[in-house]
Amino acid sequence: MTDLYELNREHTSKYVHATSRGHEAIQIAMGLQLKAQDYLSAYYRDDSLLLAIGMSPFELMLQLMAKRDDPFSGGRTYYAHPSLRKEGMPKIPHQSSATGMQAIPTTGVAMGIWYREKLEMPEYSGDDKALVVCSLGDASITEGEVAEAFQMAVLKKLPILYLVQDNEWDISAHSSEFRTMDATDYARGFKGLETRTIDGTDFITCYETLSDVLDLIRKERRPFLVHARVPLLNHHTSGVRKEWYRDDLEQQARRDPFPKLRNRLLVAGADGRELDAIEAAAVKLVAEDYALALKAEDPRPEDLFTHVFAPTPVTEERGERAPKGKQATVMVDSALFAIRELMSKHKECMLYGQDVGRRLGGVFREAATLAQQFGDERVFNTPIQEAFIVGSTVGMSATGLKPIVEVQFADYIWPGLNQLFTEVARSNYLSNGKWPVSMILRVPIGAYGSGGPYHSSSVESVVCNIKGLKVAYPSTGADLKGLMKAAYYDPNPVVIFEHKGLYWSKIKGTEDAKTIEPDEEYVIPFGKGRLVLESRGEAASAVSIITYGMGVYWAWAAAKAFEGRVEIIDLRTLNPLDEELIFASVRKNNRCIALTEETLSNSFVQALAGKISEVCFDALDAPVRAMGAENLPAIPLNSVLEARMLPSAEKVASLIREVLDY
Repeated sequence: MTDLYELNREHTSKYVHATSRGHEAIQIAMGLQLKAQDYLSAYYRDDSLLLAIGMSPFELMLQLMAKRDDPFSGGRTYYAHPSLRKEGMPKIPHQSSATGMQAIPTTGVAMGIWYREKLEMPEYSGDDKALVVCSLGDASITEGEVAEAFQMAVLKKLPILYLVQDNEWDISAHSSEFRTMDATDYARGFKGLETRTIDGTDFITCYETLSDVLDLIRKERRPFLVHARVPLLNHHTSGVRKEWYRDDLEQQARRDPFPKLRNRLLVAGADGRELDAIEAAAVKLVAEDYALALKAEDPRPEDLFTHVFAPTPVTEERGERAPKGKQATVMVDSALFAIRELMSKHKECMLYGQDVGRRLGGVFREAATLAQQFGDERVFNTPIQEAFIVGSTVGMSATGLKPIVEVQFADYIWPGLNQLFTEVARSNYLSNGKWPVSMILRVPIGAYGSGGPYHSSSVESVVCNIKGLKVAYPSTGADLKGLMKAAYYDPNPVVIFEHKGLYWSKIKGTEDAKTIEPDEEYVIPFGKGRLVLESRGEAASAVSIITYGMGVYWAWAAAKAFEGRVEIIDLRTLNPLDEELIFASVRKNNRCIALTEETLSNSFVQALAGKISEVCFDALDAPVRAMGAENLPAIPLNSVLEARMLPSAEKVASLIREVLDY
């Protein structure tokens, strides 16, 4: 296949690809021993591994040429970037370009298997227990996210094999330039991660070593790392050619595993003519499959828009929002009660993150008593590893679980954004609908009274720019519970922003965040806003305020001075948006303010104001105005400075007056 790709490189290099030339022995030895109950994370140089689990050259070539029937992604992603759910083969959840980021989602798969076994609900009940293989290039081991994965693997004693293929090259950088230790030396720092170092060009050694290690993982349920030394005999990729920068090509060619295996077979008594016939048949098959792949259909333009989200069963509001005979509940408890009901009903539901476990129950007590009720396997603390917290949900979801995870403050979401953007949000789209990531990420957000620069930030604009996520930002306890339930039953990844200043309604003017707790069946579909306050709708005399979170309460307080002239729309979800409600309100009132707590420049609200201006231009009697925090790098600790930076009811009232008087 590599020879054919080179011979036809004018065509095959239209889309970037890499091949496994030099890595074949370790990859085939691995692929031949995986079972249907296993999970695999194969990286972009693993085409021999994919062939060894049963994929055909034709199937791989469909992806090489980005064809419509590419079995992994429907022409959406690169060669040997697999995602597979095929009867009789190991399962391959979607992953990115696999330069270390794949270690976390794949370790999440192993954690899912571990969890299911702990609670006696394994996916597979045969004699050979399921395991996970995470394939890594040696240069990716220097990634910090790999360290997070190793840490959790040894902490939980997870059934995972990290297979490291070490060819001593990054792209153009040699190992002497980017590491002082190889993968074996590095792994020794993780107590409980047993290692094997082998010659990855010797097929017999590779097969026997992997057989031994896989057997131990299946029986003893603990992690291993196999470090295989291999040559890189082909280009880094079709776009970065080996002759441009390498001076070790002749030396590396002497380590080619193909002639080494052939010679061992001949010494063992194999018939050379039979080997020649096998090779000739392979050449013929590859040529025939290539000709077929060339003729295969390209994706159609309309295919671009499929599988952005998996269909959700929650399409309408259901249940009782305000049952009679109950007292109002603070917002933080509404979320707690929602999760308690979900965990009672669904064994596959779990909650994890920093400090959410038994001792504290969350820094805001948002998980109080859950570990005591449901056990430490279902509610547990993690290390300070935002990337792992977020990215592990990909693997947990792949095993049929529903993780609810938490980033302690919105200010700390940044280390998790790589996983959120690269792995979580894109999985359904790039796997062509095979692997939606069903997870909930809770994010306490916003300023709540001198929280300072590291506990007060608003980050929704960044998250809303990650396509493939659903985003909620409720302003009342009832909405938080209803959206939490809807998010659980939604097969897509959901981020829920929970304003810390509304958790207990301690800030003056936020008393209405406390609501009657809805019943257990209550759900709110995403993309449905709430009419908080209705204007009288008299011509040229009213304004619509489109907002969410704390903005609802600033707008509510400001509206008291303009009786009947202000309409407030609480978005409740930022993606999807209730555009029908927004545009109807603006067309009714002919004026509009878009209000946020975030800094204004380049914000979600500024973009929303632009969209309203575009769609409702013919109905507007004044420019759409947007209000947010001052455009400064951080919220200061001092309360005087904080108040000057943030919006307030008084500032909103002043802007209402300007818009009404325009």
